[in-house]
Amino acid sequence: MSAFYASTTEFSMDTLAQLKAGQLAGIKRLDLSCGLTEFPPEIFDLADSLEILNLTGNALTSLPHDLHRLTHLRVLFCSDNGFTELPECLGQCAQLSMIGFKANRIASVPGASLPPLLRWLILTDNCISQLPNELGERPLLQKLMLAGNQLEQLPESLANCKNLELIRIASNRLTHLPDWLLALPGLTWLAYAGNPVEMAVDVASDDATPNIPWSQLALGEVLGEGASGIIRKATWAPPTGPVTAVAVKLYKGSITSDGSPLHEMQACIAAGLHANLIKVRGRVVDHPDGQAALVMDLIDPSYRNLAALPSLASCTRDIYQPDTRLRAEVALRMARGIASVAAHLHEQGITHGDLYGHNILWNEAGECLLGDFGAASFHATADSLETRALQRIEVRAFGVLLGELLERIDAGLSEEKRRELEALQGRCCQPDVLARPGFSAIEASLSAL
Repeated sequence: MSAFYASTTEFSMDTLAQLKAGQLAGIKRLDLSCGLTEFPPEIFDLADSLEILNLTGNALTSLPHDLHRLTHLRVLFCSDNGFTELPECLGQCAQLSMIGFKANRIASVPGASLPPLLRWLILTDNCISQLPNELGERPLLQKLMLAGNQLEQLPESLANCKNLELIRIASNRLTHLPDWLLALPGLTWLAYAGNPVEMAVDVASDDATPNIPWSQLALGEVLGEGASGIIRKATWAPPTGPVTAVAVKLYKGSITSDGSPLHEMQACIAAGLHANLIKVRGRVVDHPDGQAALVMDLIDPSYRNLAALPSLASCTRDIYQPDTRLRAEVALRMARGIASVAAHLHEQGITHGDLYGHNILWNEAGECLLGDFGAASFHATADSLETRALQRIEVRAFGVLLGELLERIDAGLSEEKRRELEALQGRCCQPDVLARPGFSAIEASLSAL
């Protein structure tokens, strides 16, 4: 979501001046981040057109009771403000479907604050200990972001949300995962790290991971940046052996929409070695600011992201370039690689939690790497109904990915093989969670093709 918040304060000050001067008539989206302490009443002058309102990064504590006058408002962001309660006026906004109030001080979520068309709710990094039962009475709810709160339980009414596909409940106070949650027919991406329920799992020691002193590293250009940290090109000069080009990921300390960056680092280490994972060389020690970091293999520049992040409109579905076309052997090689690495992670007691095309790097030969462990969680390695359900939820994510690959195959796939792959995709996405195949069986089916 970082691109959505890209407006600078200077730009927003200019925008505020234009708003007050009546120069923004007819716009569909308004971004204001300029220290606002009150909702500018001139926004109501845009009621005939405004669909997206981003008030992130201000000092607001309330919204006007008649916000519903913005009759076309579909998306509202008020993250990084001073709200202590989710405003009840939101519930009267007939078209409002996406709400973001990350990093406020919200402790109360009244049932009346939830609009009828609610599809995407972001309440990450607040002080919420209880959610209203009315949340389960929003049938369109598809994406629910609750990481970094104080929740000890979830409302059982959420069992009614058959369209719920993505839920982030990491870094809360949950002592168990309810049976109804693990049986939701559409649940596809689940992150629950940093709760007592996960901490009770015996995680394998990472003592085998080498420590790499900060002094042996020389940082270069920034390769990428996400919510959990920055990845930079670097050279590593160990006391013995050659100087090596590597990548260094420097982790941020704050809670992200997925959970804690430090939990992500732990999962990266625990994942171990696999041909479809980026190899971890070691953990950085003696950083001058005490920042956590990992040294990893530098990825060949021939690799690129398979897809882009979901958009406001697509909600839980990745965005592919319109011209993305794949030969059958390339798509099948990627599918086998991802099934293989997912099976490996499950054997280690790890669910990735974010198995998506945008987290896959690939090249023209069909070689691929699964990255971004920000939503990863640990589970018991012993077979149980809970373990099986957690793994089969991730199988649905693979089914979605397989469907996306099938849509983009332009040559080399017979009708018979396509039918077999479509049948496999259907089994991965069937609503009966425990009836889905495991990744070992999926990998075997793909190898047979």
